[in-house]
Amino acid sequence: MERLDDFMARANAAYYATHDPYADFTTSPEITQVFGELLGLWAAVTWQAMGQPDPVLLVECGPGRGTLMADALRAAGGVAAPFRAALQVHLVETSSRLRAQQAARVPDATWHDTLEDMPPGSMLLIANEFLDALPIRQFVRRGAGWAERFVVAGEFTERPAAAPHLDAADEGAIIELCESARAVAEHVARRLVRDGGAALFLDYGPAESAPGDSLQALQAGRPASPLVEPGSADITAHVDFAALARVARAAGAVVHGPVPQGLFLTRLGLFQRTGRLAQTQPPLRAAALVQAAQRLAEPDRMGRLFKALAICHPALPCPAGFEP
Repeated sequence: MERLDDFMARANAAYYATHDPYADFTTSPEITQVFGELLGLWAAVTWQAMGQPDPVLLVECGPGRGTLMADALRAAGGVAAPFRAALQVHLVETSSRLRAQQAARVPDATWHDTLEDMPPGSMLLIANEFLDALPIRQFVRRGAGWAERFVVAGEFTERPAAAPHLDAADEGAIIELCESARAVAEHVARRLVRDGGAALFLDYGPAESAPGDSLQALQAGRPASPLVEPGSADITAHVDFAALARVARAAGAVVHGPVPQGLFLTRLGLFQRTGRLAQTQPPLRAAALVQAAQRLAEPDRMGRLFKALAICHPALPCPAGFEP
């Protein structure tokens, strides 16, 4: 019997060590190059607002194939040469399979197993669909108390538990707690307050904390049971952005958002950049670029469910895309 977060951590570690995740799902950087380009330009503009520190660490958590970082560096190098010269690329990745793919696209990067391994200094951090794969705990309201979910032989079982900091809820209500994500938010906030910089998280989940079971898995591009055959599917859960914001503010940082991804990317110029790029492409490729931008931004696709959240040093002005 394993607590759910222990099971999820073990299953995802096995999955990423032995599978190509992009056979099962597609992330925004793989949908269109414009996504990574916009985040690279966002980082360059934020660096200018920081006072142009040299050097500055450009960090990505969960960098996938390295596509986002490669696109970001290309865009930043094209319009902000001083930023490109000042930055040092650091990637947080534990999978040796993915590290090899990242090295082919970002050969000058330095790799780390955890954020805690990062050297000191001003930092710009980007994390796209990183938090959703961090392990969660689930608590179920039972009578006057709570029970915590464990996994046994591919099924849930429950044990009475003293659920930490949970509000009252109806019988059978499920509350999720991602201690790993909160630890990331606290570490990043304290680091930014100490050394300066900003962090940008893009992921999926509600803007406000809400009860419910969001645990899910994808295998071969289709929904699968998250509890059966651990290591064979990618297991994720909704990100509790409100909880992360509370933790970061308590650590002394300033938080902006969350705002819907569609609004954030549109403010950064998603459709303008896509339109300019499409003009240089054959008709079929141009149409595909426009459709990709719509997929990222439209409310009934990725535009509303996905959110953007920024954690910043208190002296930084509101970063691009988060304007009131």
